[in-house]
Amino acid sequence: MYKELRQECFEANMQLPKLGLVLFTFGNVSAVDRANGVFAIKPSGVPYEELKWEDIVIMDYDAKVVNGKMRPSSDTKTHALLYKTWDDIGGITHTHSTHAVAWAQAGMDIPIFGTTHADHTHQDIPCAPALSDEMIKGDYEHETGNQIFGIFEQKGLSHKEVEMVLLQNHGPFTWGKDAAKSVYNAAVLEEVAKMAMLTLQINPNTLKLKDSLRIKHYERKHGKDAYYGQGC
Repeated sequence: MYKELRQECFEANMQLPKLGLVLFTFGNVSAVDRANGVFAIKPSGVPYEELKWEDIVIMDYDAKVVNGKMRPSSDTKTHALLYKTWDDIGGITHTHSTHAVAWAQAGMDIPIFGTTHADHTHQDIPCAPALSDEMIKGDYEHETGNQIFGIFEQKGLSHKEVEMVLLQNHGPFTWGKDAAKSVYNAAVLEEVAKMAMLTLQINPNTLKLKDSLRIKHYERKHGKDAYYGQGC
């Protein structure tokens, strides 16, 4: 059952080590099937070199196992809440990639310094504050999702325009129209995090990208009159 969904999820997960976004088992990708109200996610703690598509676990939006023999990722409740709340996303990726985590551990948004960043989002990449003691002691993974919603509401951001976030002291989550796009966004986030870190090392007083260039680069790729690429 759910073979196509499992294969989509498996293939997306296998991109993480290829792209250098995970070490050992530090990460997970999920893929959703909106028609059936379920999502597929990597099983917890299984090394990527041992992972098989049959191992992928099928969950509902309340983070209950629908089909599968293995224990799902420990981050499953975060994925479930994001799917339940944002009904237009099709895939979610969570990694502990080095440079993105460095920004998260510093508790800092990633400033928009250049057009590489602006090609993908026209805002600083937000870092949600650390969870309170009560949230940590409670339903931790569920509250992680609430913390993501909180920073987007606080900053007035759209999850359709900013498909990535950092969690202070934890790491990045990204999402997209499908699992493959969420992995793509995870790779972009890691590269942008690296570029921003190097930029500040070279010149700690670097100014952020000016508005005209920031909007130009985002709109030419994502706006109503976008002209990047070959179209449909």
